[in-house]
Amino acid sequence: MDEELHGFMKSFAQLAKLADQLQEHPKGQLLAPVLAEHLGVHPSEVPLVVENFGSHRLADANIVMDQLTGVDPHARVIGLAGRERHHFDLGDLVGIQSEFGVLGEPSYTTLAVGPGKQQRFLSFGIHLFTTGQTPMAVLLRQANPEYGRSEASLEVLCADESLADSFLAAFREKLNSTSIYRGQVISFKPSEYSESNAGISFHQREEIGGDQLILPAGLRERIEEQVLGIGTHRELLKAHGSHLKRGVLLYGPPGTGKTHTVRYLASAAKEHTVILLNGNTLSLVSQAASMARALQPSIVVLEDCDLIAEDRNFSHGPQPLLFEVLDSMDGLDPDADVSFVLTTNRVESLERALVERPGRIDLAVQIPRPDFEGRKALLRLYGSKLKLTGETLDAVAQLTEGTTASFTREVIRRAILSAAVAGDPVTERHVRVVAAELMDDSATLTRNFLGGTEDPGLPEKQQDGESYGSFGWAPQTGSRSFGFIADDASNSAGMPQSPDDD
Repeated sequence: MDEELHGFMKSFAQLAKLADQLQEHPKGQLLAPVLAEHLGVHPSEVPLVVENFGSHRLADANIVMDQLTGVDPHARVIGLAGRERHHFDLGDLVGIQSEFGVLGEPSYTTLAVGPGKQQRFLSFGIHLFTTGQTPMAVLLRQANPEYGRSEASLEVLCADESLADSFLAAFREKLNSTSIYRGQVISFKPSEYSESNAGISFHQREEIGGDQLILPAGLRERIEEQVLGIGTHRELLKAHGSHLKRGVLLYGPPGTGKTHTVRYLASAAKEHTVILLNGNTLSLVSQAASMARALQPSIVVLEDCDLIAEDRNFSHGPQPLLFEVLDSMDGLDPDADVSFVLTTNRVESLERALVERPGRIDLAVQIPRPDFEGRKALLRLYGSKLKLTGETLDAVAQLTEGTTASFTREVIRRAILSAAVAGDPVTERHVRVVAAELMDDSATLTRNFLGGTEDPGLPEKQQDGESYGSFGWAPQTGSRSFGFIADDASNSAGMPQSPDDD
C-alpha cells in the first residue's frame, strides 16, 4: 500500500471515530435492558417467533391478547418511540448494538366494531406478562403497507420455545372462535396500498319482512330453503354425507329485484355473517371465503359476478379473478355452512366453468319483469301511503307494461316530487300523469335507464324473452343445464315481482 493511500485511510478512520463520538445518543430508556430484566436473559439471546394474520383481524387479535394476558395481574403494555419501530422487527430493535429501541407510549387506533360503533385498540405495543412461571414479551403491531408490512403480526420472545409455540397455538384457536364480525353484515373496502390491507365496513341489518319481498308463488321459499334451510338441517345432511356449502345464482334484467332479494336474505339470516362483494371488491373473494369459513354460518354475496366470471370465449383469455372465485368455492370443506349468492344481469356471458360443475351453483333463479298483477302489487307497495284506487292501479299497471320493479318505484317517487314542487297534496292524478310521461315515446331513453321496457346492451331477441343460446343455457325451459337447476319464474302469470333495483 503506497504512503498516500495509507494516509488517506488513517484520516478517514479518525473522522469516522470523531463522528461516532459526536453522535447524539438516544434520549430515553432503551428497550433491550427492560426486556432483559423481564425475561431474565438478554432478548438478543432468545429466538424470535413471528405470527402474521390479516390486517382486518386487528381488533380480534387485541381481544384475544387481552384474554391470554389477563390471567397475569401484573401484565402491562409498553411502547416504543421513533419511526424506526416501523422499519425493524423486534429482534433488530433489541440487538446488542441497537440504539433504535427507545421506550415510549403504546400506539392506539380507533376501529369500527359494528354499525355506528367504534372502539380503541392497540396498534403498536409490547405485552409483558408471565405464563405459568415463564415470562414472555409479545409485540402486537398493525399492518403498515407503506413500510412493507401488508399484514398485522405478533412477535414473540420467550426463553421456552415450546411455551412460545403453545401460546401461538392458543392465539390461533381463539382467533378462529372470536370475532367482532360474527353475525354482522359487512363489506370490504380496498386499501390504496394493498388488497390484503382491505378494511371492513359494517352495515345495518335491514328489517325486511316477507310482505316486502314480492316474488312469484313459491320462489322466495325455494331461495330461502337453499340459502338458509340447508343450514337448519346441517346435522342430518352431514350424517348422510351430503354437502352443506352451496351456490345460488339470481339472474334477470337490471331493476327486477335481485339486490332486494339479497337484502331480504341478509335480514332473514339473523345468525349468519353476511359478506358483500361488488365492483372492485370482487377481487377480495379469497379473503371473503376465508372469513366465511371461520365465521360460519355465513353468506358470501358476489353482485354482478359477470364482471369477473365472463366466459373466456367472450373476453381476451382466462381471467385471474375468475380462478379465485372458483378456487374459493371449491376450497371450502363440503360440510362448511357457507352459501355463495351470485347476481348477474348477463347470464348468457357467464363462464362455463362457474356454472357447469355441480357444487358450485346448485340453484339458478330467474327474476323476470313483473306482469300485470305484479305491477299492481308493486304500486300498492310503493304507493301504500297514497291509497290508490283499484281503477288507478289497473290503469297505471296496464300503461307500464314491460317495466321493472325499480321503474314502478320511480313513478311513485316522481309523483310525490311533482306534487311537492307544485305545492299540492299528492293525488292519484300525479301518479297517472308521471306514468304517462315516462311511457311516452319521447322519454324512451330515460325510461330504459330507470328500468323500462328494454335492457340496454342486450340483443333484440333477448328483449323478447327468448332463451339464451350460449352454452346450451335455456332458462325458460326449466332444464337442468350443466348440472344445476334453472328455475323458470317468467311463466308464473299474475304473480308480483320483487321490489328494488337489481
